[in-house]
Amino acid sequence: MTTELRCPRDETPLQPGREHDIEVDRCPQCGGAWYADEELELLESTVADDHHRAGMVDYAKRPSELKCPACGEPMRAFNYRAYNLELDACSHEHGFWLDKGEADHVRQVMRDRVRGLERAAGAERDWRRTVRGESGIMDQLRNLFRRR
Repeated sequence: MTTELRCPRDETPLQPGREHDIEVDRCPQCGGAWYADEELELLESTVADDHHRAGMVDYAKRPSELKCPACGEPMRAFNYRAYNLELDACSHEHGFWLDKGEADHVRQVMRDRVRGLERAAGAERDWRRTVRGESGIMDQLRNLFRRR
């Protein structure tokens, strides 16, 4: 027998739905959604590859006022990827509660993360070129011919 999942905000029975082409359990009353553990990874993967998704997700963990829709135990709140976005997660890893609009915010955080990591990688490449005394393609061509 399956237990009916209820919204941790208002106790409304959750209904199957789709968010960003991912099957989730949604609250028709408040618009929040229950993402099973792997479904948050699926949400992130809609805008970022495995490399960009690596790293810690939950920062500044603290008790949440919400109870897990799956097990009824108190959840923990945390800052998602150290950004100013508070999500709630089941302490027993059943899933994550995202209030209305937070799925879009998760996707924006991931887009920002991808841009930041790519910018850092580009800066590192530029620094290595500077250290080697190469300032651009012309220097690289000159160095190619000097080595011969």
